[in-house]
Amino acid sequence: MNINQQRKRIEAALDQYRHRLDEIPDNQFDLTPPNGGWSYAEVYAHILQADFGSLIAAEKCARKTGMLTSKGTNIFGKIVLLTGIFPRVKAPDKMAAVVKKIDKEEARNLIIRVRNRLETLMPLLQNAPPNYKIKHPRMGMLDAGQWLKFVRIHTEHHLKQLDRIKRGLA
Repeated sequence: MNINQQRKRIEAALDQYRHRLDEIPDNQFDLTPPNGGWSYAEVYAHILQADFGSLIAAEKCARKTGMLTSKGTNIFGKIVLLTGIFPRVKAPDKMAAVVKKIDKEEARNLIIRVRNRLETLMPLLQNAPPNYKIKHPRMGMLDAGQWLKFVRIHTEHHLKQLDRIKRGLA
């Protein structure tokens, strides 16, 4: 899948996040499901902040301000990038500790910021060097294209989490 296809999939997922945001009842947005886990508000905060940060990492790699290295992904990263599937695993404690609840307006604004960052980044990715990388907390060293692919995989992954929250609150 080339970078333009990755972009289209990311944009389609962001469309889903935006559409679902309008469907989530206001009084349920920040509720923790009875079976535990994150609220809608926490998922939106996590995925959109992670997307934004990942796109910044991709831009740094594309602009050659990442680390010049021949190191690559670890086994977890290889599996995720090869299969296109992010396994359903508990978020690392360090990540979970920084996730906060946001309101719907903040979520809408973050979706716009992620879209704008993605649009700005796309021309840079056309000639991004594969040997400039930034370390992902779980996947090892990623180059610009791999960061974009991660954004797509991770964003689509959390759509399933929104479905689980909906079932849990029903």
